[in-house]
Amino acid sequence: MTKVFVSGCFDMLHSGHVAFIEEAAKLGDLYIGIGSDSTIAQLKGRPPVNSEAERLYMVKALKAVKDAWINSGGGVMDFEKDVREFKPDVFMVNNEGSTPEKEALCGEIGARYVVGARLPESGLPARSTTSYREECRIPYRIDLAGGWLDQRDFSAVAPGPVLTVSVEPDLEFIDLAGMATSTRKKAIELWSTRLPAGDPFKTAKTLFCYENPPGKTVISGSQDSLGIALPGLNRLDYDGEYWPKEIVPCHDEETLAWIERHLHLLFVKQRAPGYNPYAGSDITQPKAKALADAAALCWRGATARDLDDFASGFRASFDAQIAMLPSMLAPEVEQMIEKQRGHCLAWKMVGAGGGGYMAFVTPEPSGEMIPIRIRRGTL
Repeated sequence: MTKVFVSGCFDMLHSGHVAFIEEAAKLGDLYIGIGSDSTIAQLKGRPPVNSEAERLYMVKALKAVKDAWINSGGGVMDFEKDVREFKPDVFMVNNEGSTPEKEALCGEIGARYVVGARLPESGLPARSTTSYREECRIPYRIDLAGGWLDQRDFSAVAPGPVLTVSVEPDLEFIDLAGMATSTRKKAIELWSTRLPAGDPFKTAKTLFCYENPPGKTVISGSQDSLGIALPGLNRLDYDGEYWPKEIVPCHDEETLAWIERHLHLLFVKQRAPGYNPYAGSDITQPKAKALADAAALCWRGATARDLDDFASGFRASFDAQIAMLPSMLAPEVEQMIEKQRGHCLAWKMVGAGGGGYMAFVTPEPSGEMIPIRIRRGTL
């Protein structure tokens, strides 16, 4: 019988988990590797709600599961040693968990790599652990273009915009992966589960000041606090200071829905602790201006819903970033670009690079990629 392997945390087991497990079981005898308590804490920055012993008990109790165990390793590839020994015929992941490292491992051991979409059982709502927990609705942010111009080193030599979108926490994004998770943790320290009511600009300024107290030597960019606090799409214009001189919001529903249709994410790998994006940096006025010009083009494309301009500015923004900060372009990032190049119009890291999530501009929604939901609201 075909041996099928699936790995995951399976914290707070819900109908979304069961639907995915049943889909995988259609391919053969299903075996599941479960992330340990320490792995979850490492990847998500919090302990699981249910212990590894309880999660293992619940998963093994499902009739679709042949057997299950706690993975012996740590990190995103915590199952690697177990899989090499087990040698499954099929390794199935959902679109949120697909990575080049997993696909490469399958190639090494001769397993078929299957990417399944998160599809609920007919008549049931879509579920994820994050939405199911409902304890924290503080959003994440995506840097669409111009990122790094919120740092004085860049905008002092070439003023320009940073474009951000505020993203609903339908998925609990992995730490050290470019979704402003460090700033979001500060927001959780301040407000627990929800952003405060009232002026979102004041919320963003409060969060920025809390993350950057007097005496801090390395200042976290304000695009993170603004990207979390301000709903919709926002253009943040920087001119040599840490706070933008002007903020232009876009809450047009057709524009936000258009971005959601054409922008999707893929996870590459968790950024290594101690990663320094400034290693080998070459920040010059022409290169910083290229970044500013690219962000301006991306803004024009987004607000006009012009896919060619949006994609051109998006891709040029990343090209300008890596021209100044070549360490952003890790080998795994290059591999992901080559894999997606044929059916994507543009790509870039959503954070400081070295790993994390990549965003791709596509003509149509892609089933294997992670969709986003932009937080709506008016100022």
